[in-house]
Amino acid sequence: MTTITPAEQQRIARATLTYLAEPADPAVCGLLQVLSPAELVASIRSGSIPATVNDVPGGLRAASATLRHCRSHLHRVPADAGLASSQQQGARLICPGDPDWPIQLEDLGTGRPYALWVRGTAALRSCCQRAVAIVGSRAVTAYGAHVATEIAAGLSGQGWTIVSGAAYGIDAAAHQGALVAGGATVAVLACGVDHAYPRAHADLLASIAAHGAVISEYPPGQLPQRRRFLFRT
Repeated sequence: MTTITPAEQQRIARATLTYLAEPADPAVCGLLQVLSPAELVASIRSGSIPATVNDVPGGLRAASATLRHCRSHLHRVPADAGLASSQQQGARLICPGDPDWPIQLEDLGTGRPYALWVRGTAALRSCCQRAVAIVGSRAVTAYGAHVATEIAAGLSGQGWTIVSGAAYGIDAAAHQGALVAGGATVAVLACGVDHAYPRAHADLLASIAAHGAVISEYPPGQLPQRRRFLFRT
């Protein structure tokens, strides 16, 4: 019988939360101020908050409603929260406190990601030490794409990691500029890292993973939804 360590329990719990709640959900973030991830997932499964918790940000009534909402999505969570299967697909989970966790995310306070799903070879913390985001219109002009590519290539040549969203237009041009310059680039997706979106950028995303990282707050298997594109910002 395999014994799961407390650290592994917390990791599985954080992975589970990515299936149950949207990123930076205020009620979930509030509960995480008074409960560990494993305690929160246990509360979701039981439908009740531990008696030792007298109050949570936003109030117990709102917290209870959040637990019920999350509990209704438990059927989405695969065994071990998908950690083993995602690893077989070349993805991994990075949690707060891990050596590869980007410390800049701590600036988000309670709204930091529950965890990040990552596909790629890059050491994420190292990449993000000198990173710049380049994003823009999808309906891009030839001149705009050229300028975005040149800016990204120039910055990449100076050791900066280019971060964008792998969308059509400026995003794609920024990633391509970094790749042409031989630098690192990171794509932040509004879906699982196993899903190429847009589909026409499957090869681009494969190149990004080979020379940087494709990351998401959403677990593998999750398809993009319009409202989720805003959360990436």
